[in-house]
Amino acid sequence: MSTVIQPAETPGTAGAPRETSGARLAVRRFLRNRLAVAGLCVVAFFVLFCFVGPLVYSTDQTHTALQQVNLSPSGAHWLGTDAVGHDELGRLMYGGKVSLIVGLAAGVLATVIGTLWGAAAGYAGGWIDAVMMRIVDAGIAIPALFILLVVSAITTPGLGGLILILGLVSWLVPSRLIRAETLTLKNRDYVLTLRAIGGTHARAILRHILPNSVSTVIVATTFQIADAILLVAYVSYLGLGVQPPATDWGGMLSAGLTAAYSGYWWLIVPPGLAIILVVWAFNAIGDGLRDAFDVRGRG
Repeated sequence: MSTVIQPAETPGTAGAPRETSGARLAVRRFLRNRLAVAGLCVVAFFVLFCFVGPLVYSTDQTHTALQQVNLSPSGAHWLGTDAVGHDELGRLMYGGKVSLIVGLAAGVLATVIGTLWGAAAGYAGGWIDAVMMRIVDAGIAIPALFILLVVSAITTPGLGGLILILGLVSWLVPSRLIRAETLTLKNRDYVLTLRAIGGTHARAILRHILPNSVSTVIVATTFQIADAILLVAYVSYLGLGVQPPATDWGGMLSAGLTAAYSGYWWLIVPPGLAIILVVWAFNAIGDGLRDAFDVRGRG
């Protein structure tokens, strides 16, 4: 009876883990980026600060209290009070909630519009692409801040109106990014195969091109959110944003600018620092996501 000799097991082959998926690799690359992780922590802090903070530190941001105007920071008011007696820390939370809601919603809206426009233009090609992108070029030539000022001077937008206006003036740059991505994806074998078997254009865009552009879309969204927060701060600083008693960080800067010359630093430093930190954080997250999704940089 012959004995079958089993080959020696190669070390490391038994129970070897499967190849790391692209998503896990992207997460690992993102977590190795210290600035991106720091930006994510800053965003998480401000989300908790603005949305959970008012539940812990409750203040009245509607009624005025003229007997406690421009009080310096103390145990009763940690960041002092403003020119009408509102608690500045509570107002920073309230204004931050408005800024984050407008920034997030407008950034997502701009990215959705730009993604659909850019994907349609890049996939169609030819004269359709030329006409659609000339519209984009014409829109980019007009400063978004100028459009916002004109619209805000004509009408007084509410929160929803401000989100809609910001989204409609900010979709141009994402559309160019997605168009460039679509131009490379539409000639891939799986798209050509779908077209050969009679697949529709809509199916090719929605089922193949857009899902494979998700990394570009995610990165564009983070940058659009940062830009939207800055734009709403610009408009509110000029007094054309959300109207009192509502406010945002830009409106707080505008209200505290004149008082800053009187030494009331607490009316301008906290909202200004909050805008700087949040905008930097979203840009850092965008840079980290761009590096994480960059296939050429993977080892």
